[in-house]
Amino acid sequence: MAPSAVPLDPAPTPTPSSKLIVSKSKDDPTKEQTPLQAISQGVCLPGIPLFSSYDKHRAWILSHMAGAFRVFARKGFTEGMSGHISVRDPENPHTFWTNPLGKHFATLKASDMVLVDYDGKVVGGNQSRPANAAGFLIHSAVHKARPDVHAACHCHGKAGKAWSAFGRKLEMINQDVTYFYGEAQALYDEFGGVVLDEAEGKRLAAALGPKGKGMILRNHGLLTVGGTVDEAAYLYTLMERSCEVQLMVEAAAANGIPKVYVDDDAAAYTFKMSSDPESLYWEFQPDLEYEYEMSGKVFEN
Repeated sequence: MAPSAVPLDPAPTPTPSSKLIVSKSKDDPTKEQTPLQAISQGVCLPGIPLFSSYDKHRAWILSHMAGAFRVFARKGFTEGMSGHISVRDPENPHTFWTNPLGKHFATLKASDMVLVDYDGKVVGGNQSRPANAAGFLIHSAVHKARPDVHAACHCHGKAGKAWSAFGRKLEMINQDVTYFYGEAQALYDEFGGVVLDEAEGKRLAAALGPKGKGMILRNHGLLTVGGTVDEAAYLYTLMERSCEVQLMVEAAAANGIPKVYVDDDAAAYTFKMSSDPESLYWEFQPDLEYEYEMSGKVFEN
């Protein structure tokens, strides 16, 4: 099994009763299934790893975080010093890890990450470079407002920036974008320049709402969140690609080709079957495993 799927020291996987149950077993209609069990034909993919110590959990988180940055670099989401990922520390949840300012995503390793507290003070990790002040204000506001959010991603990708100029949410025009169905998608319909004001960070977090997974930031870019850095990172790649697809569809529609939308029942069902934390964690593993193969795991430490 690829390294990204194997914890350093796993604890038992949670019992099915602690997970979202969404369907009946194909083989036994009396047996309930989680979304991950439903999509697994045969043996089920394992759940999100658990750990016997904070140190081991932290090492795993930082490795996946560094891998996520390298995935973003490979997909072209870099823009100068812009863009950041934050992940709560498992032991001290009022602190979070983020990337150092001015270091290319493709070169980041676990040891490069900076630990900051809610006051913006660097309290651990790499102290040779600062964190991004604008990124701190955005991410700290989101983490404070949403205790369920353990990771957040924000970049200035091309398609996300282009679609954000319309100040509109993505439309439900294909299966994949339904991962942002309903309250899972938000819109921040303001732009006051680079976020260097705490009040704007708070307004942005409020716009995300209690159930938001992805948000369009008008004239700015995209923001996604998740229970793991894997979930948040996958949702970012998906939202960026969905913006690209939406722009392509808009171009075709401008030439008179009508759109056909996914109906609400189908969108709601697809969201329910695809957007639980375990499934979204696994959606990111193929890209992460590819980075392990291509880099020889140099970003783990």
